[in-house]
Amino acid sequence: MDNRSSLPTKHKLKKTLNTKHVKRVLSSSMSLILPEMLTWINPPKTLIPFSSITTNPSSSPLPICSISPKPTKTFLKSLHLSTQPTLSTTDCGLKFREKILYLQELNINPTKVLQLNPHLRSATLDTIKSVEICLFSMGIERSAIGRILDMHPQLLTSDPYIDLYPIFDFLLNDVVIPFHDIRKSIIRCPRILVCSVEEQLKPTFEFLKEFGFVGQNRITCQTTVLLVSSVELTLNPKIDYMLSLGFKRDDVVNMVLRSPGLLTFSIEKNFRPKVEYFMKEMNGDIGELKKFPQYFSFSLERKIKPRHRLLVEHGFSLSLSEMLKVSDGEFNARLIEMRLRLVEDKQL
Repeated sequence: MDNRSSLPTKHKLKKTLNTKHVKRVLSSSMSLILPEMLTWINPPKTLIPFSSITTNPSSSPLPICSISPKPTKTFLKSLHLSTQPTLSTTDCGLKFREKILYLQELNINPTKVLQLNPHLRSATLDTIKSVEICLFSMGIERSAIGRILDMHPQLLTSDPYIDLYPIFDFLLNDVVIPFHDIRKSIIRCPRILVCSVEEQLKPTFEFLKEFGFVGQNRITCQTTVLLVSSVELTLNPKIDYMLSLGFKRDDVVNMVLRSPGLLTFSIEKNFRPKVEYFMKEMNGDIGELKKFPQYFSFSLERKIKPRHRLLVEHGFSLSLSEMLKVSDGEFNARLIEMRLRLVEDKQL
């Protein structure tokens, strides 16, 4: 068989390599360098030593030309640098740019999420988009999806069928959150999407049911935030602290069921300073906290202290609920009314 018949045509080789060096070689006609180049670019399973290729005119079917039969190292290096790596780098750059633009469309900070999730660099755009599709299918709008992904960048490279849909299945079938409330659950607590169902969500859910979150007090979209709390590190310590204040177990249960946010407050930043102010500055009775556990949900500096000081300044007193449940306008109106009444009583 004629060796030349098995060689690529000039047109195909140009299209494959597309380099200036190869074009010059091809323009000089077929030479003995061609078999070596083909072996180097697309090596066969069994490599043939270059020394086995004869340059004897009598034994070679290929025409001899003045080009050296053995490519120089400089030539091979330049050929290597000018072919596929350049195309691959350009291609990767375009795909990376597409990912950056996509993140910006979602109002996600690319710099921040790339630092927090390095795997995002190698993830495909389709992988990232599949996460958005998953969240959108659960009723979450695009603007909220952007905020969620910016808050938890690890979600950008998650597998929806392994990492996300099991969480939605748990909320729908185990916690029995209605589908139209799933969005509210996620918006209120995006962190739930990065929790393990088996290691975090289920154990906490079982604990909360035993505590009393059943029936009319069952977990809803308003209280799914409790599911991300650790039983050992978060829930039990807060329950123990309330018991240490002198409340009975049943009192603590009733307080938490009436105000579930109690289990989300910090002991050091919320409970302790507010209890101290209530007991020392307000001379309060611990029983009043049992009646109005919502006291802990109000800001100590912005609401509790200013209102209490105004009452003390004018010699008035109100229950915790009367002092805190009303708006600033209503509180001021009530304070004026109490002062007018006091003046009327003095005139009488």
